[in-house]
Amino acid sequence: MNILLTGGDGFVGEYVQEVLDCVLLNNADGRIDLLDTQQVYDQVNQIQPDAVIHLAAQSFVPASFENPRNTFDVNFYGTYNLLEALDKSDFKGRFLYVSSSDVYGLVPREAQPISEMQAAMPRSPYAVSKIAAEALCYQWSVNSQFECVTARPFNHIGPGQSEMFVVSDFAKQLVEIKLGLREPEIKVGDIDVYRDFTDVRDVVRAYSRLLDSGQNSEIYNICSGKGRKIRDLVEIMIDQLGLKVDIDVDQARLRKSEQRYVAGDYTKLATATNWYPEIDISDSIADIIKYWELTLDE
Repeated sequence: MNILLTGGDGFVGEYVQEVLDCVLLNNADGRIDLLDTQQVYDQVNQIQPDAVIHLAAQSFVPASFENPRNTFDVNFYGTYNLLEALDKSDFKGRFLYVSSSDVYGLVPREAQPISEMQAAMPRSPYAVSKIAAEALCYQWSVNSQFECVTARPFNHIGPGQSEMFVVSDFAKQLVEIKLGLREPEIKVGDIDVYRDFTDVRDVVRAYSRLLDSGQNSEIYNICSGKGRKIRDLVEIMIDQLGLKVDIDVDQARLRKSEQRYVAGDYTKLATATNWYPEIDISDSIADIIKYWELTLDE
């Protein structure tokens, strides 16, 4: 199968390439501007894919507040340009759109675990751009000659993730302490909140299953089904590294209107594809620590 992958140079995209034989949507310089309609069409028409995984996005939530127009342009109009190019190229396969659990917004704990039936209430420009692109994909799924399936991954972690994300950030700080590169104190925000974390390798398996077994027009959560306190993950890291450290709450890291608890429901995905999370959180953390040990010790 000729699978076209956008965002292949990102954290998740590199793992997708390890599992699936993909062709990247790149030009001669190694990158492509999804807002350049002619460039997108030329590349899609040349590749003639059998399936598409669309990962490319502006995915950092704080940046979406700083520049909401750019976030919307990339995430919505970039998706539109890709769909249009596929249509013009006579694509008849399956298009997997990777959205985000952020579209659900603030969900009371009594309404959790969060299923796909939960109404979307986006609270950031990033989430708005994602739900808008989801609607676009749905419209294409009922009016075009190809299928569109939407994935809503919750938080995912793994080796190689940017330190902009919480688990990788804390792992890097702790490894720096282990290597004597900083004082034995870790800077954190509010770590007494719960999030649903899935290993990126499990997430990529879900994408592969959805390409095979997902249903046209449908949306699927990808998650662990468990809300985990971030403080507990920090303590697992500290224990694995054999450290004694102080935990310092940095006021600059605190966010307003923080949701205290998040857990998703992957029942729909499991029913459709027989997917279940396989990698234990402690193993994910151990691999993230190893990544930072190798990276920082170079």
